[in-house]
Amino acid sequence: MLLSDAFLGLGQDKFSELVRGISIGKLRAFRLYDSFRTRAHLAKVNTETVRKATPRFWARLSEKEEELARELAQAILMSHLDMIREVLDFTGIPNEDGFFAKDLDASPYLTPGWQQRVWERFRGAHPEPALLLYINHLAWELDKKADVFSPPE
Repeated sequence: MLLSDAFLGLGQDKFSELVRGISIGKLRAFRLYDSFRTRAHLAKVNTETVRKATPRFWARLSEKEEELARELAQAILMSHLDMIREVLDFTGIPNEDGFFAKDLDASPYLTPGWQQRVWERFRGAHPEPALLLYINHLAWELDKKADVFSPPE
């Protein structure tokens, strides 16, 4: 799975909603500000420049620009660390405050149907676009054979 496909699977409206939720303060706190600014091709990062750049981000993701997809995912998900902690705890994935070892073998935790179980458990407790992004981001990181998850209507 490509991470850009996870964004595209959300649709442009949900993507725009996620981008509007990027916390500039969290970018600074996690030292992601400069890398985000560079990947996003922005002279400065503030709510207005990010909002105005959203259509360009969408176009670049449509062209499968994976570096931007990774940077956007990080910027967006840092604003949802509580959700990340809850999902990781629910799946049993060992983590330290929402972060897990990069060499983790997640196969014992991400058993068949894990995406649907996470969706059913946390839908309504967290914003749906953020939850969908995280489910797909987790699959992209740890479950390399997974396809983009889209819940049944």
